[in-house]
Amino acid sequence: MKEIPGGIKRLFSKRPFDDAVRFLLSKLPSSPDIALVLGSGLGDYAESLPHRIIFPPGAIRSYPGSTVPGHRGQIVFAEMAGRKVIAFQGRIHLYECNDLATVLFPVVVAAGLGARTLVVTNAAGGINRLLAPGDLMLITDQIDLMLHSERLPGERGEKREMYDSALLEQALRLAAARGLPVRRGVYAAVKGPSYETAAEVEMIHRLGGDAVGMSTVKEVALASLLGLRVLGISCITNKAAGIGGAKLNHEEVTEVAGRVNISFSNFLTDCISQGAV
Repeated sequence: MKEIPGGIKRLFSKRPFDDAVRFLLSKLPSSPDIALVLGSGLGDYAESLPHRIIFPPGAIRSYPGSTVPGHRGQIVFAEMAGRKVIAFQGRIHLYECNDLATVLFPVVVAAGLGARTLVVTNAAGGINRLLAPGDLMLITDQIDLMLHSERLPGERGEKREMYDSALLEQALRLAAARGLPVRRGVYAAVKGPSYETAAEVEMIHRLGGDAVGMSTVKEVALASLLGLRVLGISCITNKAAGIGGAKLNHEEVTEVAGRVNISFSNFLTDCISQGAV
């Protein structure tokens, strides 16, 4: 089990992660190399992984459960092209629990298991007018607009590269080789659960955001503190308020994410099997 710095461990004093890590290590054939957090409508990717070991919701006593449709809450271990992968089918959002330790539990468990790379995925609204529903966007940087008072130990320290530039470039090359039109951009996160107003979307645009969602930024901040390399992928499921004319709802988000599952799955499989993560 990888040692977690004491300051970060104290964040999880009310939700100790050690038991979850020990339980998983006792059931798994080896430690994972790569951890995947699969966002809204993207969790089906784990169903395609070979040689799966599945931990259903409730199998790990201390593991938190999601309340949002499209987030199954299962943990899946698999091996692909010699790489060991642990996939979290869904996440817990800050608006569900208002507790940072609960949101970050999968990331600290992945780090404790020994994963060296984290791939975070999410469904997001497109703010950049070049983004259309069904596009995949590789995240270059992030803007945290969650306005949550609780902070990570060390979060105010020196600036760090949140998203690994070498992983980003490798992923772009694989997408080009497949002929997949993948864009790149900055992901902004608000707490939710309400979708953004047109005025808020305009504010995010002026701040430099290309896409907006309700997750990811806290997970990536912790992964960076723990020394994990991060690749971020947003599935653009809708145009944000004020950009497109349609009324937004969660069913639309998961439906569009489901439609792009084939291209998303093929791209992510390439990244894993060809060593881009």
